[in-house]
This record gives sequence, C-alpha cells and structure tokens, in this order.
Amino acid sequence: MALKIKAKEATSIINSLAGGVVPRIGVQHITVGRKLEIEAFTAALDDVVNGHSIVKFWIGDFGSGKSFILHLLNTVATKQKFVVSNADFTPENRLYANDGKAVALYSAIMDNVAIQTKPEGGALPTLLDKWIEQVVSKTALANNISITEIREERYFELIQRNISETINEVTDTGGFDFGVVVIKYYEGYIKNDDHLRRSALKWLKGEYRTKTEARQDLGVREIVNDLNYYDMLKNFCRLFVSIGYSGFMINLDEAINLYKISTSTMRAKNYEKILTIFNDCFQGKVSNLFINFAGTKEFLDNERRGLFSYDALKTRLETNRFETTEYRDLAQPVIKLVPLDHNEIFVLLKKLKEIFDFNFNIKSNITEQDIHTFMEEMFNKNGADEFLTPREVIRDFVNILSILRQNPDIDKLKLISEIEISDERPNESVFDSIEEL
Repeated sequence: MALKIKAKEATSIINSLAGGVVPRIGVQHITVGRKLEIEAFTAALDDVVNGHSIVKFWIGDFGSGKSFILHLLNTVATKQKFVVSNADFTPENRLYANDGKAVALYSAIMDNVAIQTKPEGGALPTLLDKWIEQVVSKTALANNISITEIREERYFELIQRNISETINEVTDTGGFDFGVVVIKYYEGYIKNDDHLRRSALKWLKGEYRTKTEARQDLGVREIVNDLNYYDMLKNFCRLFVSIGYSGFMINLDEAINLYKISTSTMRAKNYEKILTIFNDCFQGKVSNLFINFAGTKEFLDNERRGLFSYDALKTRLETNRFETTEYRDLAQPVIKLVPLDHNEIFVLLKKLKEIFDFNFNIKSNITEQDIHTFMEEMFNKNGADEFLTPREVIRDFVNILSILRQNPDIDKLKLISEIEISDERPNESVFDSIEEL
C-alpha cells in the first residue's frame, strides 16, 4: 500500500524522533498498539460533545509513550472538531502559584491552541476572527444590513453591543473585562489597528504582568492571573463551543514536575487544584471540557509526594479492583499505558523506515531481516530489560538510518552491533529524600 503522508509530516516525524521528542504533527502515521486506548478515548469524546466534561490521567514509565499518546489524542480530537492545546508542567509552570507560575501555564496553553487547519498551534487569532465574523454576519442579517455595509464605522456600536451580549452568555467569572478586551480585538480587527489587536491578544493569553500596563493599552481593570486563569479557560471553552466547535481539550504533560515541588504545602495546593478540576468536570459544573494529565507511576501512586498523598484524589483515582491485565477498564479516570510488545515495535520500525525513505526520496539499504537484527541487538544488551525504552529504540533506529543515508558504504551490521544501552530515566526517588522546606 502506498504511503499516504504529507512531506511536512514526514519531515516533522523524522526530525523530532531523531531528537528524542514527539512530533507535533503526523503521529497517526506511526501509531501502533494503541487501538483499545483510542477506542475508549473516542467514546469519551462523544460524551464531551454531548455536554459532559472529563479528566483522564495517562500513566506510564519514562519513555513509554505518554507524550506520544497525548499528541495522538490531539489528532483524533481535532478530527472531531475540538479545539485542543498542549502544555508541559515545568519548574516555572504549575496549576497553583502566587508568583506567576500558574498564569505562565495558562499562557502556554493559550499559545498552543490548535484546530485541524492549524495543528501546530497559534490558532487563537483564527478562532477569534471566525467568531467575530459570525457575530458580524448575524448582526447584518438581523438588521437587514448588507454584509459590506455592516462593517462601516457607523455600525460599530451595534456590533459592539452584540459582541457584549454574546460574551455575557458564554462567560462566567471575569466576563466583563473579557468582553471589553474582545471588543477591543474587534476594533483592531475592523480598523486594521495591529497594535490594538496584539494588545487584546496579549491580555487574552495572560501575558500582561501589571494591571497598569493593561489599563493603559486596553482600559481594563483586571488581568489574567494565578487566581482567575482557570475561570478564563472555562470562558474560552464556552466561547469555542458557541463558535461551533465540539469542545476544548487541554493536554498537560510532564506532571512529574508537580511531584518534584519541594514543599509539601505547595504540592498539596497543586493537587487541590487538580481535585477542583476533577470535581468540576465529573459533577457537571463545566461542559465540553476534556483535560488530560500525563505522568509517571511515581507521580500517581507515591503516597508521600504523588497524587495518592492527597487522600481526596487517592479515593477518586485508585484502580478498579476488578481490572486485570486481560480485562482492562479504559473508562476509568486513570489509564496505565501498557508497553509496546516486540511485534508492535517491529511494525513501528518498518513504518519509520518507509517514512524516512519518503522524506529523503531514497531507498534505504535496510531489510526486514536487518530490523530483526537491530531489535535483537537492542533487546539482548545488558540492561535492556531494566533501562530500554521505546523512545531509545526509535531514536537509535532513526539515527542508524541517518548514518546509512550519508555513508552508504558503511557496514550496517557492524554499526548495529555498536549499540549501547544507557539509563535515561530521571531519578525520581531522590525527591523522597529531599528535606522539605
């Protein structure tokens, strides 16, 4: 079967995997062994389309495919007409803070907003423009004014009033300033005032750090901050649905960075925020919102520093006691990723070889037997059982393809035999011994 992939996707896949990271686009072309998870996720998406909200925790070892599954979820969700966004927890990005680290996470989320036609992020201006055009068209139709004439300055107040009414319908906390800023965005949009439009986007993305600066640029009293950012995310969720999208899906990766927070009080505050989000979603306090967290086993069930250290979360996230390795419950909040088996990795490497050849318009001198030899070499090395991850297998395979492409006369079997296994996992247990401040 001919490979059906875009050149941009192929380049993204090869470049990203060679660097040990997940490509932002094209992951559907290298998906193997996740059929059950995707079926369960698709069923959950249907619930969110119908007005429910869901939180999922994707748990797996380092390099087991957590980030990959989140990017795959993006591809599935955008095809179902969801607005999606990815952001990573870092030492500077977290759910709860009083020093700007929470609003920094919000800014990362809003900066990475994506839709099917803009899968790489940066889609917020596109969505706002689309929404404004809808308001303008509805206003023109309701007042029997031509679509060209309605854009004249004499009708600005009429459009402004309709924007305010719509914003009031879809916003909760912070709706007034949110509405003022959207109107400012419209003013910049209609008058081709790039500065005003950029200032409005800056506010909506949480990039103002002082109220004074925001008041000077936009005339608003408040800014998005550590305390209200979650309310703004819910406002945007309602706005996206009002435009015609199915919902808003937010993927939060590298949750181990919450586990690493040194003080128990601050960790607990972040876990309390997770509990708030969890309760809002499952108690029906918010609609059409899907939030995914990705983290390691330690992040979940370490009873000293992980989510299970917070009793209210532990009771909600404990595994279904009737689940077995044979009979999994993929409808529960926590989904533990099962490692790919050797057959699935073989299929994946074959796909990667095909994509690599397509990207460089070549035919690599790598046969299926060579792939078997590569896998045997990798999985039979000392330490492979303990240290080897799919990430390392994939990266080494792509790097070998790259060497062979540039050095066609090299002995490929000798190259494969020189593979070494190293422990790339972060030492998470060390944090248990850190003295709490």
